[in-house]
Amino acid sequence: MTNIRTILDRRTLLKGLAASAGVAILSACGDEAQATATRAAATVGSSAATTGAGAATTAATVAATRPASAVTTGTTVASAVTAATTAPSAVTTGAASAVTGTTAATAASTTAATTAATAAATTAPTAAATAAATTAATAATTGTVTGMTAPAVIAGGMPMGPTAAMCAMGSITSVGSTALQPFIEQAARAYSMRCMGAQINVQGGGSGTGLTQVFMGGATIGASDIFAEERDGIDARQLVDTVAVAQGFGIAANPNVPITTLTQDQVIGIWTGKFTNYKEVGGPDQAIVLINRPTSSGTRATFQKYALKGMREAQGRALTEDSTGAVAQAIKDTPGAIGYLVLAAIPMQGLKVVNFNGKAPTIENISDDSYPIWSYGHLYTKGMPTGLTKSFLDYLLTDDVQNTIVPNLGYFPISKIRAKKTP
Repeated sequence: MTNIRTILDRRTLLKGLAASAGVAILSACGDEAQATATRAAATVGSSAATTGAGAATTAATVAATRPASAVTTGTTVASAVTAATTAPSAVTTGAASAVTGTTAATAASTTAATTAATAAATTAPTAAATAAATTAATAATTGTVTGMTAPAVIAGGMPMGPTAAMCAMGSITSVGSTALQPFIEQAARAYSMRCMGAQINVQGGGSGTGLTQVFMGGATIGASDIFAEERDGIDARQLVDTVAVAQGFGIAANPNVPITTLTQDQVIGIWTGKFTNYKEVGGPDQAIVLINRPTSSGTRATFQKYALKGMREAQGRALTEDSTGAVAQAIKDTPGAIGYLVLAAIPMQGLKVVNFNGKAPTIENISDDSYPIWSYGHLYTKGMPTGLTKSFLDYLLTDDVQNTIVPNLGYFPISKIRAKKTP
């Protein structure tokens, strides 16, 4: 702690060394996203200084964003500064901590800075540090694959990305299931952040489009909710299947529909046109508005197979939407609407999940197949995957993805599913 005063005296030198050298090294290595994150972390720490505990908050923020040994091992801010001035690698990972910690200490009184530094070295991050960590972590995820959203943090934390040994270079394209698209997008972002020279483009279009495109050579990966054998015009023998996740599909209703559960017979009656009013299935006198997916949709095929026992929907009774997001929005905006979509999308729109045969779509019920409306998340390639394709598919099956992105987005790790489905 006595080194705090020395840190304050050398703040000008540290700001020049840590900020300039750290960002310069990151930029020189081609890692502009990391350089941007370094600047963002410095801004966060500077703002936190106004609370009088900037040194602790900033050090904890950087530790949460890029696990710096200075806080993780319980050393002081002064130790982080020493590391930043003695080794280039320390400058890369700890530069933001040194600069922001010094700036914060300057803004606070010497007593407050000393107390804050002690807290940073001996205690877990405070609530303020946690909020700052989230901001910095979000900044660190930007600048990789154009058009993708940053990974969500719900329960599983942030993915670390593949190891250097796993990285491969090149450009690949995944096309297909919109139900699987958020999962593939976020895994692609995490991969690209760690693996320079890797470009992973992710597009929707539906499972049928994904299977057709990969079979015809128009895409590297075909994402599908259904087995290739279930799609007409596809020679499944030429495709290799990587099963990355399990995904449940829920019956979703507009929040104003007072229905909490439906039997399979009632579901079949609704979708085949036998029932057109909720009073016929135990609800109020309100017209049923069906929201459907097009025939090319793997979600529709899954629902038809497992919820409707293979029976076809009544023609001309449903509104048809061509993506998961469009279905969710239509159900939300339409009084009396009911439809089906991947479970991962239901909470985001505030929709009501309707139980099926008295069973909720939980991991336990899906695992033993007592809730049958679920499928594998298939990622097909034409022939055995190689290069970047193989590396990316292997990464999807690692604990890094299965324990973070998968549960964060409402999918299920394939290892948790005991039941088996076949074409």
